[in-house]
Amino acid sequence: MRPSEIARLGRIDGVYGLSAIALLGAGFTLWFVVGKPADFYSFNWIFWLKLGLFTLIGLLSVYPTVFFLKNGKKNLPDTPIMVPRLVHQMVLAELLILLLLPLLASLMARGIGSFS
Repeated sequence: MRPSEIARLGRIDGVYGLSAIALLGAGFTLWFVVGKPADFYSFNWIFWLKLGLFTLIGLLSVYPTVFFLKNGKKNLPDTPIMVPRLVHQMVLAELLILLLLPLLASLMARGIGSFS
């Protein structure tokens, strides 16, 4: 990939990160301010699994983000940069885990997973 393409991926990754922060803020608002009582979320193992997977996605995205930021700023316009296989694998793992979150949310909405 050329540095300009990696820089574009870096911008897309930045939008992805901002979206994750907005989603986290909306989730905390639902948990503590509006919506169902906080106990509905606090005592649901699916909610904690969902929160853990969300955190795992965030941790998996650190290395690709650093790679995109570091290599997108290089001033060699036509020199290809090899994207490590690990970056591909981590992004794929993020996307696969991301597919589970709506499923877990629908299970929670049906009241499945409550400790009480």
